[in-house]
Amino acid sequence: MDEQKNMGKGMEILINAKNYVKEFFDLRKSKENEELTVDSIRNGVVFKGTNLWVLIFAIFIASLGLNVNSTAVIIGAMLISPLMGPIMGFGLSVGISDFELLKQSFKSYLLTTLISVITSTLYFSLTPLNEVQSELLARTSPTIYDVLIALFGGLAGIIAVSTKEKGNVIPGAAIATALMPPLCTAGFGLATGNIFYFLGAFYLYFINSVFISLATYLGVRLMSFKRKAFVDKKREKQVRRYIVAVVLVTMCPAFYLTYGIMKSTFFEASANSFIAKELDFQNTQVISRDISYDENEIRVVLVGEEISQHEIDRVHNALKHYKLEETKLTIVQGMNSDNLDMGMLKAQVMEDFYKNSEERLQEQREEILRLRQELRAYSTFSDLSRQIVPEFRVLYPQVERVSLSQMVSHTVDSMQTDTITVVLMSLKGEMEPQDMTRMQEWLKTRAGAKKMKLVVE
Repeated sequence: MDEQKNMGKGMEILINAKNYVKEFFDLRKSKENEELTVDSIRNGVVFKGTNLWVLIFAIFIASLGLNVNSTAVIIGAMLISPLMGPIMGFGLSVGISDFELLKQSFKSYLLTTLISVITSTLYFSLTPLNEVQSELLARTSPTIYDVLIALFGGLAGIIAVSTKEKGNVIPGAAIATALMPPLCTAGFGLATGNIFYFLGAFYLYFINSVFISLATYLGVRLMSFKRKAFVDKKREKQVRRYIVAVVLVTMCPAFYLTYGIMKSTFFEASANSFIAKELDFQNTQVISRDISYDENEIRVVLVGEEISQHEIDRVHNALKHYKLEETKLTIVQGMNSDNLDMGMLKAQVMEDFYKNSEERLQEQREEILRLRQELRAYSTFSDLSRQIVPEFRVLYPQVERVSLSQMVSHTVDSMQTDTITVVLMSLKGEMEPQDMTRMQEWLKTRAGAKKMKLVVE
């Protein structure tokens, strides 16, 4: 009997815990009216008039941001961009079996993509600034992180659209998933005749679009949206077949490309780990590295004390520990080697110089900010001292001189620090203890100080 009671209590605890967790993560409590959500996404799919002009202007703004390498301008363009509409519509239509919405989303997606590329191509054909900036280069080679960002950003977006407390999630999802910059970079590739930039950027845009759509579909099914009901069951089956065909045509290439991205990412991570651990010599430094997944090759340039053939053999043998057995390793030593790529070396030196300069500038900015804060604190108390002198004449005529300053005190045992306001004062005559206490409280309030030390000469 006791065992049965204990088992019963245990089951009751498990059921209660399950219900608590389920209630804690339940999305349906704050779910918006389903029809309003569907209508909201459906309206975002249609690109006519206002939506179209907003898209064109947003593309121009994003292209300008990429052209002048301004992250803030790019973020602003992504905030006003309506590009998420057709992509979320695609995922919603699959989730609720709405073939008409699927067709409309697909048409709008093609239209917005075409207009965006034409607009950015036009801008980059006319702009006098032709230098390739880092913000442009960042949109030419997608990684597995871009896939994950698109997936989780899309999930956050559909959940935010479907709930009452939308907050700033939707703008944040638009920024994180970054649909506009790849399209602008594709336009830059066409304008400059660089097909690799165009293909790389369009590749990133396609991957982002597919995984945002996938996330929208998962969100719709997770929140149990009602599927579209058909009177004609034969028509319903036909629609389902069309949807499955479209999904397969779209998803299969995306998953294949994503698999390639994952392999490339893991290869680069393993190669960088290999270089960091196995080519770390006391008097020799790696000044350049070229990791090529397509050619399955790692190429490094070393300067300093020349490493022996025995060490080189050991390094080659270590490749298998990083799952790089089939990878070709080329080690270039010495500055006079015929195999030394001076262009690559120059790029590496410039990259290191840029990083060091950025770090130095950041340190200087922090130092300037700290000095400004100290100067502001000093100026505040200097101004306050001048302001309260006339008040002392009226309230406490016994006071002859007064000065205020802020100090940092250190506790010797614990090394804790604290900020304290120190008031140095000289009196003409005697002052009653209660008046002294009242004056100190008045000074503490007047100076906005939490702690104050009054010193009377």
